[in-house]
Amino acid sequence: MRETSDGGRRPTVKDVAAAAGVSAPTVSRVLAGNYPVAPATRAKVLRAMKDLDYVVNAHARGLAGATTKTIAFVVDDVTGPFYAYIARGVEQQAASEGRLCLLCTTHGDPEREFAVVELMREQRAEAVILVGGAWDNEVYKERMTYFARALDKSGSHLVLCGRPSLGEGVPALVVQYDNVGGSYAMTAHLLSAGHRTICYLGRELGLSTSDERIEGFRRAHADYGVALDETLILPGKFQIDSGYELAKRLLAERDDVTAIFAGTDMVAIGVLRALREAGVRVPEDMSVVGFDDIPFAAELTPALTTVHVPHEQLGREAVRLALRRNEGATTERIVLGTHIVVRDSVAPPPRRLRVHGAPGQTWQRRGGGRAGLVRRMAG
Repeated sequence: MRETSDGGRRPTVKDVAAAAGVSAPTVSRVLAGNYPVAPATRAKVLRAMKDLDYVVNAHARGLAGATTKTIAFVVDDVTGPFYAYIARGVEQQAASEGRLCLLCTTHGDPEREFAVVELMREQRAEAVILVGGAWDNEVYKERMTYFARALDKSGSHLVLCGRPSLGEGVPALVVQYDNVGGSYAMTAHLLSAGHRTICYLGRELGLSTSDERIEGFRRAHADYGVALDETLILPGKFQIDSGYELAKRLLAERDDVTAIFAGTDMVAIGVLRALREAGVRVPEDMSVVGFDDIPFAAELTPALTTVHVPHEQLGREAVRLALRRNEGATTERIVLGTHIVVRDSVAPPPRRLRVHGAPGQTWQRRGGGRAGLVRRMAG
């Protein structure tokens, strides 16, 4: 019999089993987290543990080689709304499953990411969830493949959230959202509105998330039979300042662009600021769209048309996928859908009026409001 500091009796596994109406071995399976247990049965056991204030004997668990009941969530930077809302989904689902959620940040440093994954393996975390795009290089794939196998051997799972698979035979679970489809739908929305010269602003070269969005952008142009000007795919960071500087450069160099597809909503915020400073009206003079549908998107002026990503659901599914794998589930990959949210930042391209005739022709957008929109064209 175990006693508390005040002389009271501490509940045991047998007490939990009796309260839940299951066998003691079933309670042990729930505690270990690496045996198949029906969700309803697990819920009864967890409820009994809570009611009895049962505390796991961590030393005994360590001797048995069980994983800790910890979910590690690894992101670049938790201050960004994209990551923050996925983190909330992970934390809420982990809590509902009786797990502790541990948040780790890497600040975009691949070496720090590798170190965090290795530490979580040593600490026997039940699952390690990596969030955000992955860099397309062999060193990254080789090291992540190593960690996926090492975690698998220790009874843990590597979950890639918003990242592509590491390939056949690698024991890593994948929860993705449809970047290609979302980008295709948004580009099609702009093309259907009549835009033919669209700038994609904020491509992070070699980042899987960005590459997939560019793929959808290109496919839509091809399917609509609209020639794509590759010089209008501008590289940049997924940051507000990057969107601001790139938009200023675009305005200085081109006067024929009628729509800007920002790589993320954060980029779009910077774009809107640059356009406002230049006296360019949105959407009358320039249409602007984003990607992610962060909560701020609806509060911008004008409210931003963007691609919705199910942030919290991504986090929840990542936890579910890892824990259900412990129960014998065979699902290794989940792809969540995306869709466009139409708000106020898109309109048909402004019409142009002929002011003078041949041999030189001057063209001007109806409504004005943008410096540099008057251009001379050969007859």
